Amino acid sequence: MYKIGEALVGKDNEVAHIDLMIGEKEGVIGAAFAHGLTNLSHGHTPVLSVIRPNLPCKPYTLIVPKVTAAGMEDVTKIFGPAQAAVAKAVADAVEEGIIPKDKVDEWVIICSVFIHPEAKDFRKIYQYNYGATKLAIKRALNDQPSLDKIMFDKDRATHPIMGFRAPRLPKWNAPYLQIALDAPDMEKVKKVLEELPKSDKIILEAGTPLIKKYGVKVISEIRQYAKDAFIIADLKTLDVGQLEVDMSFDETADAVVVSGLATVDVIDKFIYEAKRMGIYAIIDTMNVVDPVKMLSSLKEVPDIAILHRSVDSESKQKHRFELISKIKKEFPNMYIAVAGGIEPDTAPEALKEGADILIVGRYITQSKDIERSAEQFINLLGDDIDLKRVHVE
Repeated sequence: MYKIGEALVGKDNEVAHIDLMIGEKEGVIGAAFAHGLTNLSHGHTPVLSVIRPNLPCKPYTLIVPKVTAAGMEDVTKIFGPAQAAVAKAVADAVEEGIIPKDKVDEWVIICSVFIHPEAKDFRKIYQYNYGATKLAIKRALNDQPSLDKIMFDKDRATHPIMGFRAPRLPKWNAPYLQIALDAPDMEKVKKVLEELPKSDKIILEAGTPLIKKYGVKVISEIRQYAKDAFIIADLKTLDVGQLEVDMSFDETADAVVVSGLATVDVIDKFIYEAKRMGIYAIIDTMNVVDPVKMLSSLKEVPDIAILHRSVDSESKQKHRFELISKIKKEFPNMYIAVAGGIEPDTAPEALKEGADILIVGRYITQSKDIERSAEQFINLLGDDIDLKRVHVE
């Protein structure tokens, strides 16, 4: 038996981050424990946790420093407050029944400890590492977190050190509003970005005309003004799909668009490369006579298919909203987006048919009141992601 636990407690330079494994002496954890104790690494010397000199805790616990100890000042923090904190947390976990008393001579613990080089306050180092160790032990022995919790939080959470969100498009938050930034004028784009309301329902699109004028580097420029946004590069690729995917990926695109009029080989390579890079593959079915047949011919289907009525044909073509249900029947995991003159009076019909994404350009970007125009659509889409943190541990 062995279990794995993790916990982060505290703040500032004294913050504690504990990763630990707990298991039987006669198993893989015992073997790793012996190996760690007998194979020393410069700057990362493992040490037994002791409550005080000559009094180790049980189960025996091996502390492994994560950060290189560059001198005696760093060593003192590890051999002092951190070592004592881990040992006391283990001993208290036994006393409180978190660790069964009849297992203290059968189990061992390996505990990786983070000590920031600039940490100064020994009391906080002790306090934070004590709390993190005890919490990590409890989580390990209770098999926390549960899969349900991971699935609930993975698209809501933001890692505190990153400083930005890594946006995805979870199904449970659909439908979305995609703002098509088509005007080939970066100053106008900036104005739109400044005036858009804050919403987890909004997706940004670097439109084809914008990319043609500025190149894919415009994606990074948009990112400067909307660092947490989900940004799509509307490439409408017809050839050399892998190359265009890679270029957009390097500029931080979250999704890329290939034209459904490209050859199957081009589309297959485009989708493969996008998914290999971990970004969304989107296919634009503008002027594709039979989208279902085209999608069925692919080796792997894209993440999103767009039912697109071209700007120049809006007065002649009708929206093909009836295709939404047909495509979803064949490809239930695929998102369906609709584009081409979508307005507040046509959006409800698309949503009723099952559209996951409304793509809107001029109605919002050329509006005298951009915020109000965007909110007309957002009000049709339902609530934003729930950002409230619920502490259940």
